[in-house]
Amino acid sequence: MNDFEWTSPTQFVFGHSAEEKVGPWASKQGLRKAIVIYGQGHVIRSGLLERICSSLDAAGIARVELGGVRPNPEIEKVREGIELAKAEGVDLVVPVGGGSTIDTGKAIAAGSLYDGDAWDFFRRPDPVTPTAALPIAAVPTLPAAGSESSDSVVIQNDQTRTKSSFHGDFVRPRVAFMNPELTLSLPAWQTFSGITDMCAHIFERFFSATKDVPVSDGIALSLLRSIRSEANKLLANPADYDARASIMWASTLAHNGICAIGRSEDWASHGLEHELSAAKPTVTHGAGLAVIFPAWMRYVRKQNPARFALLGREVFGLAPTGDADSDALAAIDQVQLFFTSLGMPRYLDEFGFTREDVDGLVESVAKTKGRRFGDFQKITPEDARAIYLSAFAPQD
Repeated sequence: MNDFEWTSPTQFVFGHSAEEKVGPWASKQGLRKAIVIYGQGHVIRSGLLERICSSLDAAGIARVELGGVRPNPEIEKVREGIELAKAEGVDLVVPVGGGSTIDTGKAIAAGSLYDGDAWDFFRRPDPVTPTAALPIAAVPTLPAAGSESSDSVVIQNDQTRTKSSFHGDFVRPRVAFMNPELTLSLPAWQTFSGITDMCAHIFERFFSATKDVPVSDGIALSLLRSIRSEANKLLANPADYDARASIMWASTLAHNGICAIGRSEDWASHGLEHELSAAKPTVTHGAGLAVIFPAWMRYVRKQNPARFALLGREVFGLAPTGDADSDALAAIDQVQLFFTSLGMPRYLDEFGFTREDVDGLVESVAKTKGRRFGDFQKITPEDARAIYLSAFAPQD
């Protein structure tokens, strides 16, 4: 078990009507003016934005609004938000929506305390490392990214066709108002691509160069079992509130760092997927991971086949055969089968990629992640090319 430092400062307000408590919380903190950030309009149509704004108004918290955040959020919206936040003198950031909106809010919160261009935080090589951010009160509506309590921010630059991140405990939201009812109207695609994303967040910690860490392993495996069970309930009944609540909380625990305590982390698959959604912003992050992660697993499994076999036994109930590699492959097959049972894609072809695109993806990932990245197995550009090519449908 490695030495570690872990901070989880986020307060959680979980349950029915949680979003109506934003204003009273802000007032108790002595805050005065918020920038409320949201996406493409669902929060308006559903009445959620009105409820949050009414809560702020009733508590005497002034506000400005910034709408139009898209999936795979882009740096121009961050710049727009920073300009507005600075002009209006806000002291609170309230992102309302999924991980894209919350990550945009985090970038605005950090950029509002910085004199330069916010892309400096994300540029490669030689990024500027931010050290502070305005307080953030997140209202998540899509269980997936876990951004409501994570220390990470991912933003895309359409001009350079790159997607990058920065990390720091200072961008963990001070509070997350989490109402599972807000997820009941989500389309199946968003629900299940979100579930794929949270599984991937756990895998990035579970598959590590660090030897077994029993406590962290137990947390990770228990979360994966719960996610699988509750996802199957949602397949049968999308209106199951308790299943929605379990998935929402699992999404938070999948990415707040608790599964990584005492171990190093991998993140190669996320790096490989980020190039897909940078090249084609219509690629949903979780759906991209549904294709990339099993391909990565098959490629690296011989580094530690027993690790994959453990996943198969503990999450999918697979009996050991005595052949470590066969057990590892069986577990990986079950991961992919679970993802496809949720309606997720199997091959890169389904996004419109061709084998001719692979050189560009490899060149971009080498620029963004370097020529050796990951932890479970160091991934070189040649490895990345092999993984991408293995994720296409077999040719006749």
